[in-house]
Amino acid sequence: MIRAIEEHDRGRLAAFVREHWGAPVLVAHGIVYEVARLPAFVAVEDDEWVGCISYIIKDGDCEIVSLDSLREGRGIGSALIKAVKEVAERAGCRRLWLITTNDNLHALRFYQKRGFALMAIHRGAVDLARHLKPEIPLIGNDGIPLRDEIELEMDLQAGDRAPGEIGRKG
Repeated sequence: MIRAIEEHDRGRLAAFVREHWGAPVLVAHGIVYEVARLPAFVAVEDDEWVGCISYIIKDGDCEIVSLDSLREGRGIGSALIKAVKEVAERAGCRRLWLITTNDNLHALRFYQKRGFALMAIHRGAVDLARHLKPEIPLIGNDGIPLRDEIELEMDLQAGDRAPGEIGRKG
């Protein structure tokens, strides 16, 4: 079951983020996010949280700040993205976007399979983020040096374009 976070869940969400991200905050594109204060959805099975997604809507865009699926291959991450996409579409957002890191090859595969496109590489952004969150390791997944942020997006207004038109609507 996917459900929105309620106020009484905030403490549990903070603990969940600390457990899975090493601190109660995440840093992306120079912004520190206290995830437990953001809107979020959780995936629940037998009273256990098996996934969580947090997001923020700002300036007509919806950013996914965090996504965790604790039982891969069961559609939990996809269902969480769908819940946020529906919120973003109802809010009239132009795009759904996120940041991941250069070492997160699993996430790059996952998001692209679900309709996200690579938009930008922010070289050295993780090195700068360490000033805001020193817990970020130097070496990431598969022994890859953790340096860069990769921006992916899903255009929520692609249907408004002529066939073959490329790029952001603006």
